[in-house]
Amino acid sequence: MAFKAVCIIPARWGSTRFPGKPLHEIAGKPLLQRVWERCRRARDLDGLIIATDDMRVAEAAFDWGAEVSLTSVKHHSGTDRAAEVAARTRKFSHVINVQGDEPLVDPKLIDRFVLALRADRNLQMITAAHPFDDPADVTSSSQIKVVLNANSDALYFSRSTIPFLRENKTQVGHLRHQGIYGYSRKFLQQFVRWKPSVLERAESLEQLRALENGVRIHVLVTKTGSPGIDTPEDAAALEQVLAVSGRKERRR
Repeated sequence: MAFKAVCIIPARWGSTRFPGKPLHEIAGKPLLQRVWERCRRARDLDGLIIATDDMRVAEAAFDWGAEVSLTSVKHHSGTDRAAEVAARTRKFSHVINVQGDEPLVDPKLIDRFVLALRADRNLQMITAAHPFDDPADVTSSSQIKVVLNANSDALYFSRSTIPFLRENKTQVGHLRHQGIYGYSRKFLQQFVRWKPSVLERAESLEQLRALENGVRIHVLVTKTGSPGIDTPEDAAALEQVLAVSGRKERRR
């Protein structure tokens, strides 16, 4: 099968902490539209699809020109939603899964995912991480940490602080996991058929299902990452950042 990569953006209306999040306006544009526009700037994609179970999201996305695929309301995760779309779009060999709450996702990172998957057709899964900007965030259970082996493959992901530094003089940087994934289409279909694993249920991190089943997850380490939007407060903070950057651009 020829290599073709599609980017799928799962988006659901019913977030527990932030209902209606995909269409929440940030500096004049819906959050989801900002994510979609960033993904459109990636150069190496062969397709870009928004996956949603809500007609409000679908109709809004149609209006700004997005390709939309309606999915089941029964899915428990964005990965399940992406897998349903991938099952129907058989012309794509690989899937990039960008969460619908990542409005500053780097298009160049998406291209790096595509290039890595194209270069190694045996690679089933890939993700990204970066050093923490604020050391205080390392202890937060909402910030996911990852430790790597010498080949930059994931050893473990956790909400706990890993690695634990027994002696403060030990020079080991902590890495924050970023919620963007790439998969071979074949592997994605297998992944969603596996039952949630013991460690996955303990940490509430679905990538542990792959590790527990012996899957190699390669991790691209970047200098910086993009903040996800989990709450209305996160959205307000991003709006201020965009306002400041907009003023700077106008002065140039």
